[in-house]
Amino acid sequence: MAPGEKIKAKIKKNLPVTGPQAPTVRELMRWYCLNTNTHGCRRIVVSRGRLRRLLWILFTLTAVALIFWQCALLVLSFYTVSVSIKVHFQKLDFPAVTICNINPYKYSAVRPLLADLEQETWQTLKTLYGVSEIGSRTRREAEPPSSAWEDAQPQFLKLIPLLVFREGETGKATDFRTGRKRKVSGTIIHKAAADMVQESKEVVGFQLCSNDTSKCAVYTFSSGVNAIQEWYKLHYMNIMAQVPLEKKINMSYSAKELLVTCFFDGVSCDARNFTLFHHPMYGNCYTFNSKENEVVLSTSMGGSEYGLQVILYINEEEYNPFLVSSSGAKVIVHRQDEYPFIEDVGTEIETAMATSIGMHLTESFKLSQPYSQCTEDGSDVPVQNIYDTVYSLQICLHSCFQNKMVENCGCAQYSQPLPPGASYCNYQQHPNWMYCYYELHQAFVQERLGCQAVCREACSFKEWTLTTSLAQWPSVVSEKWLLRVLTWDQGQQIKQLNKTDLAKLLIFYKDLNQRSIMESPANSVEVLLSNFGGQLGLWLSCSVVCVIEIFEVFFIDSLSIVARRQWQRAKKWWAQRQAPPCPEVPAGPRGRDNPALDLDDDPPTFTSALRLPQALEAQVPGTPPPRYNTLRLERAFSTQLADTQVPAEP
Repeated sequence: MAPGEKIKAKIKKNLPVTGPQAPTVRELMRWYCLNTNTHGCRRIVVSRGRLRRLLWILFTLTAVALIFWQCALLVLSFYTVSVSIKVHFQKLDFPAVTICNINPYKYSAVRPLLADLEQETWQTLKTLYGVSEIGSRTRREAEPPSSAWEDAQPQFLKLIPLLVFREGETGKATDFRTGRKRKVSGTIIHKAAADMVQESKEVVGFQLCSNDTSKCAVYTFSSGVNAIQEWYKLHYMNIMAQVPLEKKINMSYSAKELLVTCFFDGVSCDARNFTLFHHPMYGNCYTFNSKENEVVLSTSMGGSEYGLQVILYINEEEYNPFLVSSSGAKVIVHRQDEYPFIEDVGTEIETAMATSIGMHLTESFKLSQPYSQCTEDGSDVPVQNIYDTVYSLQICLHSCFQNKMVENCGCAQYSQPLPPGASYCNYQQHPNWMYCYYELHQAFVQERLGCQAVCREACSFKEWTLTTSLAQWPSVVSEKWLLRVLTWDQGQQIKQLNKTDLAKLLIFYKDLNQRSIMESPANSVEVLLSNFGGQLGLWLSCSVVCVIEIFEVFFIDSLSIVARRQWQRAKKWWAQRQAPPCPEVPAGPRGRDNPALDLDDDPPTFTSALRLPQALEAQVPGTPPPRYNTLRLERAFSTQLADTQVPAEP
């Protein structure tokens, strides 16, 4: 064999054969793992240690399995041409329905307590407007009080004097009680729009002062009706605040008096299905489906036939003429564990009318902090809940005002529940509580008390959207027989019914579709990982396996190399310190000094190795001459074999 051929064979034997020219499948896979962009495969080959290599095998196989699974789902979803529709019908829980008569107490029962106040009110109306109980309603100028009026010594007008402010008179007003003009000092607060006050030639109001009478405020109204009602209401609350609760319940309407007929979901019901709820300003109210005995009624279908139908007896003759100016009832729809704010969001029901209220339920769920400032149960709101119900924004605002009232005025306002250890305001214990109440209420409306800042909305709540429609009831043709039958059903409890004393109420679900509004975070952990993966894959062609590889290389391997090199330096330093010094050896030419071997880092292939230049001053080894004594075959064989004989040359 020629010398060149031997060199080629030796290089071919020692150099690795890569790529498709690899002689075995194992070498081919090794070459692929070392050169592919699939990081997991490369780490399987180059990892040191069986444990690390096994972990990389598990990571890579898991990633491959997930890829096949997700791709299979995508393909199946792509080729599945179908539409999935889920229709779900269920029974909706019927809400609690609270019904109150607009007139809180029967006038015949409460009139003895209000006799003096009523007398002064009629006298005031007669003095200013010429109005008496049975007299004319013609308005006239204020006239001097009569002798009977002077002998009566009115106490309510003395406590809160009614004043008339005429146009052009600044700082002066006419006193209702004396009919004389007096100077008025203090802040004037108009309880009407500014344009209405300017157009009116005269306004009516009253003056309230603090305990030491150093601070006063005058509250004016553009209409005498509003002024008289507000003045009467202040005295009415003062009187009723001193009446025991049991007596007030007896003076109000009973369930049998208020409810004439009742139907729910096509089944008859009566007063036993209603729960008493006493409201300070509306008297006895009655709640249907109040979760009594832990039972909540539900309706199976929508429509007026499957809701609540009641006929109410209003009894207009028992109305207080000064406290309320309209007749009818109020109704509110709410949750079973929610306080019915009938005075804030109640819906009025007219007499001689059939009021139909269609409901649509909306349930809202909000995310708490850090997404919003809502509260789950109000435990993190620094306001004491004076209502024995679940938290709501209205409860927080009313509780905050009532607590401020007790803190600043020393007593509680009559229309709201009592805080622990407090009592309602009255003249005997708190003579000038009304000035404090009005000042505090003015600050509350102007958001200077801080209640609107600390009170937060509840994170979850139910809201019923109401659609109200009216129809005349009973009709002219059915009025005669219907009223007679209803009167007969009531027996001797009431006299002959009049249609102006009755009101019909229908409350029902328009449909059983419940709308739910749920907030969800726009940036979740899954979305964040997907965004990171998209950016890394788009710009760096990275994956989860690549991230693990980076962690392994830059943290585990790098720290291992640094620690190993430091250990080797320490060992070398220690060995040099312990060993005796030795003479230095002169430097000589080494293999790396050969310019012919100055190659790149990539290993040569078989073809490129053949093209390598020979080293300078290098002798090509030749074939040594054979030992001729070994060619002497006669020592091993006696005769020459026939097939080994060399033919003679011609």
